[in-house]
Amino acid sequence: MQLKTAAAAFLLLLAGGTANAQQVRPAGVTVVEPWVRATPGGAKVGAAYMEFKAGPAGADKLLSVTSDVAEVVELHTHVMDGNVARMRRVDDIPVPAGGKVTLNPGGYHVMLINLKRQLKAGEKVKLTLKFEKAGVIEVEAGVQPIGAKQPTKQPGGGMDHSGHGKH
Repeated sequence: MQLKTAAAAFLLLLAGGTANAQQVRPAGVTVVEPWVRATPGGAKVGAAYMEFKAGPAGADKLLSVTSDVAEVVELHTHVMDGNVARMRRVDDIPVPAGGKVTLNPGGYHVMLINLKRQLKAGEKVKLTLKFEKAGVIEVEAGVQPIGAKQPTKQPGGGMDHSGHGKH
């Protein structure tokens, strides 16, 4: 009889945890597949990419990013100046309600400036993202080979960091 009671309590606990996770997610931001390009030895800059999805309850903005691998981290985009694409620093990256924004080569991205070390393929880089509403979300970005245009797909799909927020 005690085993049935313990099992029922365990199932109730699981059900409660699931309900709480679902309540936080619709208003929050989900970070999908964060990745960084590897750098050659001596490089002083690198770039990080990922996708953000906002719940239907409201839009959000990425305000800043920090990382222990760089002295300075900035949010950037590319703009066309005639026939030349140029990087420009931006104050924030908007994420529309119920929508997504993808940071990728040639678009929005995170610049890692004054790198403290070489970024090597196969490593992980910690990034701390600060959103206007979702707060701080910490992620680990996989380092992809030099010149990568997208993250390498791993068996089982990409990484979802929606549960890593600190509110």
